[in-house]
Amino acid sequence: MKTLRVNPIACDGHGLCAELLPERITLDDWGYPVVDSEPIPAALEPHARRAVAACPTLALLLGKASGPASRSRAPVERRPSLP
Repeated sequence: MKTLRVNPIACDGHGLCAELLPERITLDDWGYPVVDSEPIPAALEPHARRAVAACPTLALLLGKASGPASRSRAPVERRPSLP
């Protein structure tokens, strides 16, 4: 399973991620994402990948969930580079 993380420094609060994955992402009072820390179930993974790919500032990251101690350093999948 994988988890979502948001880089708060890179995020500009566009809110697109919350529109694409409302099951796991809500917006705070200022429009910034609040990401559910639970692992993404397999059924939602395609939607999570779409939200990551659509982030205009590349602030949303999808990584492997390998336990609470390593969550903050989980490897992440990045959106593929454009040719």
